[in-house]
Amino acid sequence: MRLFAREAFLPGGWAPDVAFEIAADGTILSVEPGAEPGESERIEGAVLPGMANLHSHAFQRAMAGTAERRGAGADDFWSWREAMYALANRLDPDALRALATGVYRAMLAAGYTVVAEFHYLHRDPQGTWYADRAAMARALIEAAREAGIAICLLPALYAHADVGGVPLRPEQRRFASGVDDVLEIARTLRADYAHDPDVVVGTCAHSLRAVTPHELRALLEGAPRDVPVHLHIAEQQREVDAVRAALGAPPVAWLLAEYAVDARWCLVHATHVDDAERDALARSGAVVGLCPTTEANLGDGLFPLQPYLAAGGALGIGSDSNVSLAPTEELRWLEYGQRLAHQRRIVAALDPGASAGETLYGRAAAGGAQACGFAGGAFVPGRRADLIVLDERTPALADAPPSELIDRYVFATDRAQPLRVMVRGRWRGTGRTERSDR
Repeated sequence: MRLFAREAFLPGGWAPDVAFEIAADGTILSVEPGAEPGESERIEGAVLPGMANLHSHAFQRAMAGTAERRGAGADDFWSWREAMYALANRLDPDALRALATGVYRAMLAAGYTVVAEFHYLHRDPQGTWYADRAAMARALIEAAREAGIAICLLPALYAHADVGGVPLRPEQRRFASGVDDVLEIARTLRADYAHDPDVVVGTCAHSLRAVTPHELRALLEGAPRDVPVHLHIAEQQREVDAVRAALGAPPVAWLLAEYAVDARWCLVHATHVDDAERDALARSGAVVGLCPTTEANLGDGLFPLQPYLAAGGALGIGSDSNVSLAPTEELRWLEYGQRLAHQRRIVAALDPGASAGETLYGRAAAGGAQACGFAGGAFVPGRRADLIVLDERTPALADAPPSELIDRYVFATDRAQPLRVMVRGRWRGTGRTERSDR
């Protein structure tokens, strides 16, 4: 397949008249700027690499907007979590698949081409294993396949209610508390989907408060050495204080000291880090998974973005609780949160003349693909042909020069959907509405 785009966002910036040669397996063979159209499929609109959503709990979309009334006591992450557990205990594999299919379709229509699903609802609502222990995880993979989005499925070990091996509470009975159980689920799925290039199965622990050091080490030792590793970390100050009291160091510092954290790791949130943790995390090559709309909704806090970027740190974005399904909104609020905190403008762009939108989009696309275990995130030969076509009929994008396109897309459009979306060399349906995710 040969595609021709009037403008495309390449690793070096915008380029005109770009021809893409795409192999039958959906990988990019060549990228040629300044080309002639020739015998090509012409793309009507500017082209960006597809965005990976590196952190999703698809089922939580069903409670978006339903937990916004003040309770009798303090409303915080921990009170919100009780409402989330109540929803979680109402879902079976069929209901989860139907819900997730709609959510993934909406993500795809919004411009995500990959989703990492952080999955911890393994047992039935009574805490009994399904005959197929991978039934709930399989429902999510099949939902992604039906929607047309690539998926990194992350079966999570959630062994304890808090740091120090506190037993799971009754409302957490659906979680997988055994290392061997999670490893078995992951092995089963890797075997069943071994020939699907749009499915990756990673290794996942919920958080340092949900697993002991011994369990985390056993989980990592039992998993393949080449798959993504994800966990929540340092999301809430209460979590940081508990880990420090139990393990003698805050979460990120402890993890980096105890494990060979590298480019296959994704640390989700990492909201509460000191300067030394931040810089060490940047040096590690791991991806920080930032989820600004959820972090704002739950009152998590703000990650120290600018010094992390200046240190060369990798990052990506996720929709997490799915209060928003738009990558542009995550990117916008990633920058806007920093502007509010620092009372200044243009925080992500480090150099004079640099674009905040281009910086955030390019870094997040690359980091998200890395965190999900897919070769994507940029138009480079050998990587996946995952792309979106901007709809330049959108008023904010009409007649925009290439130098302004991404800034306008991120900061001046109201959830503008791409005109077309390609996943691994195949055009996927777009134009689905919010109603399809209910």
